[in-house]
Amino acid sequence: MTLEEIHGQDSTMENADRVQTAGTALEELLVAAKKQEYLTVGVYESAKVMNVDPDSVAFCVLATDEEYECDIALQIHFTLIQAFCFDNDINVVRVNDIERLADLVGADETGEPKDAHCILVTSPSADPWKDPALDKLNLFCEESHSVYDWVPTITLPER
Repeated sequence: MTLEEIHGQDSTMENADRVQTAGTALEELLVAAKKQEYLTVGVYESAKVMNVDPDSVAFCVLATDEEYECDIALQIHFTLIQAFCFDNDINVVRVNDIERLADLVGADETGEPKDAHCILVTSPSADPWKDPALDKLNLFCEESHSVYDWVPTITLPER
């Protein structure tokens, strides 16, 4: 085994730990933001918030699964949302478990699951919300950006 192979194994383990830690932090953030009513759930609802008050957006989660991978309209929305977030220094992550995200954000008034393809964590501009999980996720994104991973994928922890 070469030194490069050993180092590659170590960095793979470190990366797996980082992603797992980020997944736990994302779950904590979504639960805390939901309690504070700082979540905007849904592609169209998120676009409205970004248009009206972009300074209130603290974090963005984009979710998809195999069923929606070929949905061209959704992919165009994702591209526009990502571009907006990059222009406004908002960190973005992807999650591949849309059902788990929908469970975390809950149902709407009619009991139907919410459209969890895009979730924004918002914070009042006048009194910014501080959360340790948000800080961990921002650090995770910053570290991912340093290795040119602009929209890192996070795996949520198993229940």
